[in-house]
Amino acid sequence: MNPITVIKEKVADLPKSQRKVADYIMNNQMEVAFLTLDQLAHLIGTSTTTVMRFTFNLGYSGYSEFQKNLQELLRNQSAPQTRLEINIKEINNSELWERFAETQIQNIKYTLGSISEDTLNEFIEMIIQSKRVFCTCVRSGLPVAQYLTQGINRLIGNCELIIADYSDWADKSVDLNSEDLLIAVSYPRYANRIVDYVRIANNSNCKIISITDSYSSPLIKYSDLVIRTSPESFAFHNSPVTAMIIVDYIISAIAIKYPERTKERLDKINSILLSMNYHHEK
Repeated sequence: MNPITVIKEKVADLPKSQRKVADYIMNNQMEVAFLTLDQLAHLIGTSTTTVMRFTFNLGYSGYSEFQKNLQELLRNQSAPQTRLEINIKEINNSELWERFAETQIQNIKYTLGSISEDTLNEFIEMIIQSKRVFCTCVRSGLPVAQYLTQGINRLIGNCELIIADYSDWADKSVDLNSEDLLIAVSYPRYANRIVDYVRIANNSNCKIISITDSYSSPLIKYSDLVIRTSPESFAFHNSPVTAMIIVDYIISAIAIKYPERTKERLDKINSILLSMNYHHEK
């Protein structure tokens, strides 16, 4: 849930004491994201019970859940330097490596819990059944799209990387059709050019797979399949780690599930590399 949207929707129905809590939070979002329950109640001049009842009335299990949602909202919607400022408040420099590892482990657990094997199998089938595959991205999504493009090309040879920041996609989108597949990678703050590309591809009956962070992503309404991965980092950026795990699985699964289609191509590529003396020999 977007906590600010929920407050706006429900504030009129709250008791006067809780509307006071709502007003303070709306005007001090960054501060509230890191205040304890006691600290917030003291600053507002109310009781901790009133604050707790406020969060219950919004539909949260308590203050902790509300605050976590507020932190995530600020990270996702803020400029990179603001995200960094938010995270610096939470982290002691002596525990950077531990906190980094914890963040990525939580990202992976979230992804495992939100994506079924059936969904991944559908991802694979959509790639296999498509005549052409296009991977599009900007900025933090680039390593994911690059890696997936390289993997599909090694195995099948029908994939092209389109960086949506460049305008070439407008020319390439003219002949998109129902036999094509567009895989879009996008995280907050979502780039308008990716949204435009996906919308136009959808209008051409091109199949769409979106690798994104949530069902509130603007790509969702144009997508045939959604792969939700957590991009949370403890610095300023969207982390590609869990998305990379997903696409690495997709590449591996295609090779294992369709050896009759991929082995011949892999053998030919390896033969060419050997003829070029491409690899260093010990």
